Amino acid sequence: MFEQLEVFSMSSAMAVHAGQRQAIISQNVANADTPNYVAKDIPDFHSTYRSDPMSILPRATRAGHLHGSLAGSRDIESFESKAEAEPNGNAVSLETEILKSVEAKRQHDRALAIYKSALSVLRTAISK
Repeated sequence: MFEQLEVFSMSSAMAVHAGQRQAIISQNVANADTPNYVAKDIPDFHSTYRSDPMSILPRATRAGHLHGSLAGSRDIESFESKAEAEPNGNAVSLETEILKSVEAKRQHDRALAIYKSALSVLRTAISK
């Protein structure tokens, strides 16, 4: 009954998304002086998590289940940011990357807070 609660899978997916975004941001910062490098980013969590029509369908937890989708993580495709390039062709703005990094940290902290809060509610419900 409590194996696959949506709130836990959502907070886990949010933390994974924040980690993926932080990895792409770190690549952008590492290549800030690389000629012709274009900064990359990934879509926000809301559009990637809810845009999947299979997420609202029943999920198959065993191979014998009919018409369910097997739960699993998806790789998120990155895209190139639209930024003005410098004379060497590099389009990385360190200020923008720092702001994106702060957003990703906040998203990760929010995911942990949601997880902890849901776990607290679950423990309270079970202990009564």
